[in-house]
Amino acid sequence: MAPSRSSHPTDSARKPGDALASSPAPAVTRAAAVLEVLGASATGRATLSDLARELGIPKSSTSNILQALEDAGLVSRDGSEFSLGRKLVELGASYLSRRDEIREFYQFCGQAPALSRETVRVALLDGDHVIYLARYEGHPAVRLTSTIGDKMPASLCAVGKALVARLHERDWEEMYPDDAELPVLTPRSISSGRQFKEELRRIREDGYAFEDEESTLGVVCVAVPVPTRGAHGPNLGVSVTALKATFTEEQKKTMVSELKELARALGNPMGQWPTG
Repeated sequence: MAPSRSSHPTDSARKPGDALASSPAPAVTRAAAVLEVLGASATGRATLSDLARELGIPKSSTSNILQALEDAGLVSRDGSEFSLGRKLVELGASYLSRRDEIREFYQFCGQAPALSRETVRVALLDGDHVIYLARYEGHPAVRLTSTIGDKMPASLCAVGKALVARLHERDWEEMYPDDAELPVLTPRSISSGRQFKEELRRIREDGYAFEDEESTLGVVCVAVPVPTRGAHGPNLGVSVTALKATFTEEQKKTMVSELKELARALGNPMGQWPTG
């Protein structure tokens, strides 16, 4: 199943004090930390006391931040509890609607012979995690997997593996030392840095990543990276998910072929795997 939003909190939610120490605008940083904590909450809600304790700041300061966020529509209040506000949905939709890659993604998937019948997603590499930006649902859709806005450790998903494989090997060593213990969701999850780097080398050789029940039992996934648009383009990848019980090698070949066509449509056709 997809990880809960509380399973992998962001750095700012875990260590607000670190961010505040170097922030040029502490009030803004605190407000952002409030939103991060609410977003990472298992229930999506938190009280004033919960937030003040999590952030390590006085309740009076937290109350002022919450009032400002509520006035802006960024949080909403229900009795003594706070949650993310609808304005964030509008801002997120505005962000996605202005990305050419997202528009092209939906257009391509709707016309592709095989992908139009599958569950296809776009993800962005963010450190050692991926964030899902878009999801196309064919018929029938695989609904046990991550959706728009979800964050997943890169080592647990095909698209994360494809994107990390594109990095230089010196980045692999820094991010995933041999003895690193990686998060696991199923008995088939890759659990160590050494195993993960072996997998990344196979992905470079194959030109695509394959996930075999590593994040969800009964589900497989194929992914490829999108060639970057310019030196500072986003690190995007595309993936397609299927049920293992009905998955075939012929289906995998077709999916890889269409995913590579989709990746070329979204990115720069001159992109390639680094040599080391």
